Amino acid sequence: MPLAPRPRAVAVTAIAVLLSVTAAGCSGAAPGDDGDLTKQKLSWKTCEAPSESQGGGTAPSPLPDGDGWQCATMKAPLDWDEPDGDTIGIALIRVRSSTSGSRRIGSLVFNFGGPGLSGVKTLPSFGEKYAKLRTRYDLVSFDPRGVGRSAGIQCEDDEALDEYFQQDMTPDDASERTEFLDNTKTFNSACEENSGRTLPHVPTTDTARDMDLMRHVLGDDKLHYFGFSYGTELGGVYAHLFPEKVGRAVFDAVVDPTQTAEQGSLGQAKGFQRALDNYARDCVSQVADCPVGDTEQDVEARIVKLLDDLDRKPIPGVFPRDLTETEARNGIAQALYSQDLWQYLTAGLEQAYDGDGQVLMLLSDSLNGRSENGEYSNISAANVSINCADDKPRYTTEDVEARLTEFRAASPVFGEWLAWSLLSCTDWAVAGAADHPDVGARDSAPILVIGNTGDPATPYEGARRMVEALGPGVGVGLTYRGQGHGAYGSDNACVQTAVDDYLLTGKVPKDGSVCS
Repeated sequence: MPLAPRPRAVAVTAIAVLLSVTAAGCSGAAPGDDGDLTKQKLSWKTCEAPSESQGGGTAPSPLPDGDGWQCATMKAPLDWDEPDGDTIGIALIRVRSSTSGSRRIGSLVFNFGGPGLSGVKTLPSFGEKYAKLRTRYDLVSFDPRGVGRSAGIQCEDDEALDEYFQQDMTPDDASERTEFLDNTKTFNSACEENSGRTLPHVPTTDTARDMDLMRHVLGDDKLHYFGFSYGTELGGVYAHLFPEKVGRAVFDAVVDPTQTAEQGSLGQAKGFQRALDNYARDCVSQVADCPVGDTEQDVEARIVKLLDDLDRKPIPGVFPRDLTETEARNGIAQALYSQDLWQYLTAGLEQAYDGDGQVLMLLSDSLNGRSENGEYSNISAANVSINCADDKPRYTTEDVEARLTEFRAASPVFGEWLAWSLLSCTDWAVAGAADHPDVGARDSAPILVIGNTGDPATPYEGARRMVEALGPGVGVGLTYRGQGHGAYGSDNACVQTAVDDYLLTGKVPKDGSVCS
């Protein structure tokens, strides 16, 4: 979840996976003797090192049993309204099932969220963790259109992004508001200038159609799917468009499909505040003294004061950059994605109170997709492009100012920032599709929907609304009473057993089941 221009939930894998800027799409004749894209044959090869657009790094290592990762490119229409026109390449990755024959069910396709995360970069990080699922599935992921090597969106360059992420995103007066609006307009104009051909063709509905083409090309009668965070919205849209093609599907860290952009941002303000409350409560409950406050209220009051101080005067961060209020808030938000990161939040706050902003800036860099060498992924470009293609509302300064009181009440730390982020699509070159996605899928197979009560980015309440929106007999709710973004990755045995049993055997948990 790059938290600017406008936040949207990103899977917790973003903590470890940094992406980078732009990749070109492909055009030309579709493969297949008769031009039928469903008949194309993928050319699987040993994966190369991820491109900068996917996050850089080294080529994925073979799994412990020696099986290696394979990559391929699938052709898909640039414009699904003109399926015989130009095509783009959709980057895929897979590892074959550890068993064969009748025990192999097919492919299990993963989307890790964002929108904007590269599945090609991310999936190998979890190869060993998903070993049980691999006993019956090929594990498959992809870079969605607009992301990484799949016609990746390009907006501003690295130097401009450094400045963009340090700007004041909670303007206090007319001068700061003008600067904020100008910066947003400059970013959006750069997206149009550098990727204008692709911008109209990255809404979630188009990616859902790519997934059904992928199902055909992979040779599966049904799409078996595991979506995290934004991937749950993508999965819901797929189920709406192709309900009869849904196989076994799991949604984890669930986006509320009933909310507008404004409602979603307000919900995130409440969710991040809830997570911050939980962090503060945990810190002061430890046997040792909490080093960043004596009480819950004190912990949060000191954070508010830190942000106010940084608004007036930044402190040294990662040389040569200073830690600004915006970067500090980004870093705090990043640390709330996983309880495992709370220790780094404590360390970062301790440092910042002593005038050292390195840890909070490193956390912010992780959120924004900035690598140690100063190169940015295209996660921010893809995130805003897909959000603005999906979301119909276009908000004004007056709209934001009228709602500031409500957002501040929801969160004194995150409220204003999330309110002002609503302006990210105001000057966007492409009209948004709808107020919210349609996920009604009455004829679909059951979909397991997991909500985490402590989730900051996709608040728990959205899971029940997803269950209801999918339709009677489709959504099956499972509650995880935990912390952080998502549930399956928490290593909670109850959650993992429920998910594995469903995906591997088809056993559907009872709706309303609870794991603690």
